[in-house]
Amino acid sequence: MFSFTALADPTRRSIVEMLAKGERTAGEIVDQFSISPPAISQHLKVLKESGLVSVRVDAQRRIYQLAPEGFSELMEWVKQIRQVWNPAQKSKKKRRKKKK
Repeated sequence: MFSFTALADPTRRSIVEMLAKGERTAGEIVDQFSISPPAISQHLKVLKESGLVSVRVDAQRRIYQLAPEGFSELMEWVKQIRQVWNPAQKSKKKRRKKKK
C-alpha cells in the first residue's frame, strides 16, 4: 500500500493533480510551490518510488508524468470498497461465477 502512503501528503497529492493535467518539468512543478526545490525533489522521489509517476530525461530537463499502472493498487482498493456500497454488483459477480 505504498501508493496510499505516498498520497497521504498534501503536497504530493497536489503534484499528482497537476500531472493529471499533463506532464511537467521538475522546474515547472517547483514553481507552483512555496517550498524549496530540494523538498519538491524529495516529494517527486517518493511519488516515483511508489510507481505513481515516471520521469524521462530530455537534455538537462527531467519531465514528470503520471504512471497509470501505478494507480492499479488504488483502483483495486476502490473497487473492493465500492462492492460494499453496491451489493447488487457483488451479487451479479456471484451469479456469473455460478453460471461457469
